[in-house]
Amino acid sequence: MEQSKKFISPGAWFSMTYPVDWNEFEDGEGSFLFYNPNEWTGNFRISAFKGNATYGKDSVKQELRENSSAIPVRIGRMECAYSKEMFEEEGAYYTSHLWITGADEVAFECSFTVKKGEPVAEAEKIIASLETRKDGVKYPAEIIPVRLSEIYQINEAYEWVDTTIKELLKKDFQGAEEDIAKMQQMMEESNIGPKKKDAWLAFGIALCVIFANEVDGMEWRTLVDGNREAPILLNTSTGEWIDPMKLVWSKVKAGGKVNLPEIYSSLF
Repeated sequence: MEQSKKFISPGAWFSMTYPVDWNEFEDGEGSFLFYNPNEWTGNFRISAFKGNATYGKDSVKQELRENSSAIPVRIGRMECAYSKEMFEEEGAYYTSHLWITGADEVAFECSFTVKKGEPVAEAEKIIASLETRKDGVKYPAEIIPVRLSEIYQINEAYEWVDTTIKELLKKDFQGAEEDIAKMQQMMEESNIGPKKKDAWLAFGIALCVIFANEVDGMEWRTLVDGNREAPILLNTSTGEWIDPMKLVWSKVKAGGKVNLPEIYSSLF
């Protein structure tokens, strides 16, 4: 059984693996938060910063110089500056472990907040898996667990279709198969220009949301392929996947006619 999941950061600066029973959760801008939602063992946060060619290693040296409580440690092949601090919250005591590390032009700030005395092995394993991705290098396309950035994109697209149908057609939208005719009507009445990529992509995403509601075993994933980072819908039993962009936008781009009920039927 798969023991870890892979995360590739938005913009594909870096990749890492994390425990299979952890998920990504919302955090501050530029910071990524992961933990086990069923059995909390700690909050792992990571932020990445880009600089010159030696910025990664320079950041470790700077932390060791400026933070008197930081000590040098090695995790896998990553040289780190490690420090920790204790704090109390609602009568419970916690330890926040901090590692500054980096490679090439990327520096990482990683923290793992746990109950006092709890182990940090899970965080160290993630740090050991860190890899920077070089600009200009063509990496193979990868399908990874759906990231928050793609979940936001899916939600925004669906909400735009939902709101526009309600405002334009004065009709309800439930995200069910019978709503596809309303999407077609909305598309025809709103006269969307052929260059409005986001709108056409939203139709493709909404079709996939409806399909996922109707068919068992469909799950969202993130496709990272060169500069393209996009949500796709994976059939977990067959391994086949649907690219929302190709459903509608690719047809518009090629100058073709768009028939949403027909496109939807072709998915089965």
